[in-house]
Amino acid sequence: MGRVSDRVCIVTGAAQGIGRAIGEALLDEGAKVCFADINADKVAEVADANRSRLNDRADAVTSMEVDVTNRDAVRAMVVNTVETFGRLDVKFNNAGVNKPMNFLDVTEENWNFIMGINGLGCMIGMQEAARQMIAQGTGGKIINTASIASRQGFDNVAPYCASKFAVVSLTQSGARDLAKHDITVTGFAPGVVATEMWEQVDQDLLDIGAAERPGQAMEEFSAEILRGRVALPEDITGTTTYLASRDSDYMTGQIVMIDGGMTLV
Repeated sequence: MGRVSDRVCIVTGAAQGIGRAIGEALLDEGAKVCFADINADKVAEVADANRSRLNDRADAVTSMEVDVTNRDAVRAMVVNTVETFGRLDVKFNNAGVNKPMNFLDVTEENWNFIMGINGLGCMIGMQEAARQMIAQGTGGKIINTASIASRQGFDNVAPYCASKFAVVSLTQSGARDLAKHDITVTGFAPGVVATEMWEQVDQDLLDIGAAERPGQAMEEFSAEILRGRVALPEDITGTTTYLASRDSDYMTGQIVMIDGGMTLV
């Protein structure tokens, strides 16, 4: 039996990168997973690929289009998952965005876009998952995606840093409030991970003059990694599956760093 056998999980931002890897690792350990993303076509393709991969467990996979800043859409995602699988045990609030701008150039539009998805989206996701878990009366786990940028500020991504600091605060606040309902709230903080998001950030930094050549940003960040390389999505999933499993039942309010030793806290 897998570590999360028969647990019902939702993962947002699951059409690619870390989110997709989290969902697939959960499936491999026996979970039932709703892959959710604002990109409906792409997340449906991910779900289809996993149905084909699982064969006899194809019914353990579903997908859902969701805008995490829209409460009605988030509630519909939870309802759909419960109608499909019978309950909700684990909710990953993983959807996130970044759009680098030099500090003095940051606009209200840039701030609201990033804080809306990364901050407000996380809070709405936590609230709607918790309401379902409380109604079930069986507890549950909420797991939030933070970042190395939740531990220190970087000059070209100030709103992103602020949003990930907010994720840490939401994790702590949620852990305190929801403990009485047997709901734990934890998070994890990746560093440099070789995903589509990091490729876009690298290009964005080049576009605003914060880098001189393609790949420079990732190279410079990588030089500080004690493990000597950037992470792959599968470097993250051992921890995320642990956080979704019963092995982490006595952990709440904590953010686990998975950055190869970039930030020592």
